[in-house]
Amino acid sequence: MADRVSFLASLGRRLIPAAATVTLIAVTGCETTAPKPAVHPVTPPAPSEFVAPNQLSSDSPRFLRLPNINPDQVPVRIGIMLPTSSGSPGTRLLAGSMMKAAELALYDSSNRDIVLMAADDTGSPDDAAQAAQSLLDQGAEVIVGPLFAQSVAAVAPLARDRGVPVIAFSTDASVAGNGVYLLSFLPQSEVDRVVAFAAREGHSQFGAMIPDTPYGEVVEHAFRDSVAGANAKVSDVEHFNPGAGAIVDPAAALAKTNPDAILIAQGGSLLRGIAPTLSYDGLDLKKVKLLGTGLWDDPGISREALLVGGWFAAPDPEADAAFITKYKTAFGSSPYQSQISGLAYDAVSLVSLLASGTPYHRFTRTTLTDPNGFAGVDGIFRLNADGTAERGLAVLAVGANGRFDVVDPAPTTFQKPAS
Repeated sequence: MADRVSFLASLGRRLIPAAATVTLIAVTGCETTAPKPAVHPVTPPAPSEFVAPNQLSSDSPRFLRLPNINPDQVPVRIGIMLPTSSGSPGTRLLAGSMMKAAELALYDSSNRDIVLMAADDTGSPDDAAQAAQSLLDQGAEVIVGPLFAQSVAAVAPLARDRGVPVIAFSTDASVAGNGVYLLSFLPQSEVDRVVAFAAREGHSQFGAMIPDTPYGEVVEHAFRDSVAGANAKVSDVEHFNPGAGAIVDPAAALAKTNPDAILIAQGGSLLRGIAPTLSYDGLDLKKVKLLGTGLWDDPGISREALLVGGWFAAPDPEADAAFITKYKTAFGSSPYQSQISGLAYDAVSLVSLLASGTPYHRFTRTTLTDPNGFAGVDGIFRLNADGTAERGLAVLAVGANGRFDVVDPAPTTFQKPAS
């Protein structure tokens, strides 16, 4: 199965052209299984109390049905929206990799009655709305994607009108909720995990270097909440303009407050400049612990020796090794941006897992937000009622030569230990 054509042929799937930008894929069987919930399978409950204005409630002859599906069975129609014809080559590459990951999840689901209906949203809100409408008109019970916040915002009201949940990949929590669930890695979870760990390790005075960006604003709110939740204190929060690289004055001001831990919400070359600047301003970085966000998940940061030993929260570096191997076996190459591509695998696997419920009531808020969570490519996760995702992250230390060492393993369950 070295390439995609032979892989799809081995599944007995058909690629069937439909409306302009839609491709339809049906699963006919396989041998392996999808990720299981971290604790126990979910039993689909009775339909939720909420009824959408135009709630899908029964099958329709106009909905997509492939010839090899039992006529007495209502197929599980999954709509997936990705920007496969985006103007950005990198985005197109990522969209293609995510689509292959979704196909791989169907192969692993062993469910013969799933139909995956793929629509190109191009990354444009207008195109996303048109693509979503096409999927809904063909009977999609759940929409996986889109990737970008503006497209999620355009799709959400159309899906909500039909009572169809959206499992999207944006990292902008402002588009979550009211039927939209974000499966992505959110900076709030990363900040909370690393701050809580640092507090348990004895740190009590937290400072932060925060960029003046929308990302920085999200991180700052999470930082202040996390420090308060850890019964610690914020010594100072300094802001900087990442475009101008203006870090000298903020670093000097922060150093004067004598923190024993500093969160730096920055990556790349600017991060490598902040650490020595703090040291120059008198902070002993052998005693002050540097903390980071997911932006630190870059082997290049170890080129700055003062960052070695710093902590940040992320999935275990080996967590997605099995997914990468499986993907490479199927398609002949590794997934592009494997952590993001793995989200598409997890989304379709989750839908497949919940597909045994009553048609048009399989994907309720209760089933999607099972508090026990699910085991995915990068560890356990669960969807919250507000539409955000909580993830079981490890705390990693920056090692030499681009290595990351696990200093606190990712949890394997969301259940709290008995006291």
